[in-house]
Amino acid sequence: MTHFLTLDGRRLEYVWFGPPPGGEGPCLVLLHEGLGSIALWRDFPEKLAAATGCRVLVYSRLGYGASDPCDLPRPLDYMQREAREGVPRVLAALGVGECVLIGHSDGGSIALAYAGGPDTARLRGLILEAPHVFVEDFGLRAIAAARDAYAQGDLRARLQKYHSRDVDCAFWGWCDAWLDPDFRRWNIENFLPNVRAPCLVLQGADDQYGTLAQVEAIEKGVRGPVETRVLADCGHSPHVDQTQATLEAMAAFIDRLRP
Repeated sequence: MTHFLTLDGRRLEYVWFGPPPGGEGPCLVLLHEGLGSIALWRDFPEKLAAATGCRVLVYSRLGYGASDPCDLPRPLDYMQREAREGVPRVLAALGVGECVLIGHSDGGSIALAYAGGPDTARLRGLILEAPHVFVEDFGLRAIAAARDAYAQGDLRARLQKYHSRDVDCAFWGWCDAWLDPDFRRWNIENFLPNVRAPCLVLQGADDQYGTLAQVEAIEKGVRGPVETRVLADCGHSPHVDQTQATLEAMAAFIDRLRP
């Protein structure tokens, strides 16, 4: 069942999956991609709860899904701001204790920036699907192609069902930020030396938005232990393209985090 949380007069949608509060294991908090929402995770959160026995929290950030629209244009440091302000407030408001952040794409970058910040007492681990820590021309070309598909093709219609509140806010808020010339300087590698939580990084071998250079930078930069899996026949969304392998990797990693 979808619920709504109000922060500063704006509503965020969220959903719980899995056992009730008080069970064993950390809460798993899913942070969606730059065009994502609760709905775009589809049935993966429910499968993850079943595979791990953990409680799973999924929410749509401001500007996505059925959450209220955000102000546009997004600031070019919107991911760092979300890590510094958005994530801690949501976790506190919903009473989340020990947790593992599971971030996809933009959500992975947000999770890394959160883990490299000061408010990490509740954090037990990170699972990162296709994260990015700097900008690559390779990815920008894919975003430019998405812009054309949204303006001239059927991408807007396909995204509409996942962003019932304001699909244009969701798309242009993401696209215009990434394609801003000044965004080429965006980089969160300075957060990595402060990341001490164990990390699992999942990357598709055929990811159209990022290369293995992103994974290598994380492996070299973080202070905590890192496990990586490069999945064959997999694009930008391991939980969609290689669902079973992703579930198994996540469940095994989470099991190793248990006392």
